[in-house]
Amino acid sequence: MAFDIEMIKELYSKYPERVEAARKVTGNPLTLSEKILYTHLWDGNATKALERGKDYVNFAPDRIACQDATAQMALLQFMQAGKDRVAVPTTVHADHLIQAKDGAKADLKRSDVTNKEVFDFLGSVSNKYGIGFWKPGAGIIHQVVLENYAFPGGMMIGTDSHTVNAGGLGMVAVGVGGADAVDVMAGMAWELKFPKLIGVKLTGKLNGWAAPKDVILKVAGILTVKGGTGCIVEYFGEGANNMSCTGKGTICNMGAEIGATTSTFGYDESMERYLRSTDRDDVADAANGIKEHLTGDAAVYADPDKYFDQVIEINLDELGPHLNGPFTPDRATEVADMKGEAAKNEWPLDVEWGLIGSCTNSSYEDLTRAASIVEDAVSKGVKPKAILGINPGSEQVRFTAERDGLLDTFNKFESSKIFTNACGPCIGQWARPGAEKNEKNSIVHSFNRNFAKRADGNPNTHAFVASPEMVAAIAISGRLDFNPLTDTLTNENGEAVKLAVPTGLELPESGFAVDDNGYEAPAADGSNVIVDVSPTSERLQLLTPFTPWEGTDLSGMKLLIKAEGKCTTDHISMAGPWLRYRGHLDNISNNCLIGAVNAFGGATNEVVNQLTGEKGEVPATGRAYKAAGIGSIVVGDENYGEGSSREHAAMEPRHLGVRAVIVKSFARIHETNLKKQGMLGLTFANPADYDKVREDDTIAIKGLTEFAPGKQLTVELTHADGSVETFPVNHTYNAQQIEWFKAGSALNLIKGEAV
Repeated sequence: MAFDIEMIKELYSKYPERVEAARKVTGNPLTLSEKILYTHLWDGNATKALERGKDYVNFAPDRIACQDATAQMALLQFMQAGKDRVAVPTTVHADHLIQAKDGAKADLKRSDVTNKEVFDFLGSVSNKYGIGFWKPGAGIIHQVVLENYAFPGGMMIGTDSHTVNAGGLGMVAVGVGGADAVDVMAGMAWELKFPKLIGVKLTGKLNGWAAPKDVILKVAGILTVKGGTGCIVEYFGEGANNMSCTGKGTICNMGAEIGATTSTFGYDESMERYLRSTDRDDVADAANGIKEHLTGDAAVYADPDKYFDQVIEINLDELGPHLNGPFTPDRATEVADMKGEAAKNEWPLDVEWGLIGSCTNSSYEDLTRAASIVEDAVSKGVKPKAILGINPGSEQVRFTAERDGLLDTFNKFESSKIFTNACGPCIGQWARPGAEKNEKNSIVHSFNRNFAKRADGNPNTHAFVASPEMVAAIAISGRLDFNPLTDTLTNENGEAVKLAVPTGLELPESGFAVDDNGYEAPAADGSNVIVDVSPTSERLQLLTPFTPWEGTDLSGMKLLIKAEGKCTTDHISMAGPWLRYRGHLDNISNNCLIGAVNAFGGATNEVVNQLTGEKGEVPATGRAYKAAGIGSIVVGDENYGEGSSREHAAMEPRHLGVRAVIVKSFARIHETNLKKQGMLGLTFANPADYDKVREDDTIAIKGLTEFAPGKQLTVELTHADGSVETFPVNHTYNAQQIEWFKAGSALNLIKGEAV
């Protein structure tokens, strides 16, 4: 039986009426995305058509999911909201803090000791406020959500950008910052600009070495890392119906890498099969009762150009396997073309590691397809040239895979390592031997992101993204330019052999099984549960509210850093070893913008302190300005804040005294996070004005006393030579968001309303 089945049934009972109301006000047939959005309006039935890309809309999500690294800050904020219990079903998943090093058993045991304080905090807070807690080792948040909570036609938010994975079960699932989650936990509406819609029509059927992963790798190459910003990507067509539910999840998962608000698929037989195999017959039965409302209208899919803002068509019959990278997930290369691309770009050809897992590709089906390659290589006498690392997606997947012999298959390679059911290397939690040498090398993985330093902390690791089966093949060959469709390998007898085409099982033939799935239900009444946070802890720190706006224009500010080029949330607030401080705002602020490239000089973590004239680290310089009572600003390039949903990338600058971030363009989640923390997220009206900002400027922002939606503000630069330049900047603040700014943060406003 599913969690929250009564909630699901209640929602489904409203679907026919709400979908019909939406059709009436729009005067059109509806996409699946529109059906879900209109059905989840905070005020109930639609009364007017909503304009895509323009209208800010209040929604009522069905549930929330938080991973342990971001949950700490989210729950520390919720503790300030004055509520006794979360208002909607919420879960916390301990998956990001477990380091991959020696293997599952040893790594989990070590993590239980090193992270005990944080895990105890998360468990006790969850117990107190009615939150389900998935303990360390239970699995990766998005795989666990797909197995237990995701349901067709639902809406959820999560404090991780890959919450979008639940689109594989027909949801609108959106990654948000912790402050957004706190709003919904506290019983308030969740605000989102009504998305534009991109339709992806899939024809044909995947075959040979092509996998669902290759669909999104292809789409990423088409749309780039920001082409989906402000949009929902909706997949449809015979190719979609021919794909497994977990394959759909993989595609939706990496929609985060194109900046999409989320991605989704219509309810079909593959979703029904998955629901029933994961012991959710009740959800499948309920969904079947309204299945016509859980996919787009036939008229939409028959003439998609009329109803989507953009349409892409991909013929799966012709799709080949891809390797995307290095350093960005949208640099798409077909495996057949890698030999030439690698030579042209001087990418290291020797591959040292192949990594399978992460929230993107850690399902039972993924493991079976990768295992088929390993089994084939073993049977043909081929030994791997690289190390193969495996992170199962959940304890249910791991237990079933062990029962069915898949883990034994992987262990036929002496170099294989089975890691914990956790994120591990994908989030930088990887104690990779030799990474500290910063040597130039290549790895392949089935993860979603491959930014510099992302997996192992080495800026010279060239990471390439591929399907699990392709990762296995390349790890066996030890060569980046190996093409299993055409190339052969030499076995231990000196014979040339070719790897067989991968095979796999959509679902386990004997069903899923598990002894202990790792779930811990909260107390029915948590009023007597005590949550202790030591004032001397280096891992956890109770929050102090940010200071409200002083009511005047901002002046006398200094430039903290002018970031040049790609500046992701990894550059602004690194993961890896810094994850240990995710619950301690002051300590983690010591990583603020240390990965950003300074436009003045090209160094990282080195800026000029305008008070002393000396060079120093970015966080220390920010602290110096703050101590002197001087505000600072950050200037950035295109798609600033690309990547994770981590709100630390907004809270850290705020904590260090940054008042505004001015960029050419923002990634969606990061812009919202800045707004939530009471900061000014502004864009150059003329991108060329970025070049006007000098290292030693004194900066003012004018027009704040008349701050209003759609009204430009003015930046004034006073240069060291006494000359003054001004230019307009744009913003996307609506009336409610301006109140967040005035109050000092959205949380300050919530707390004030609760009193």
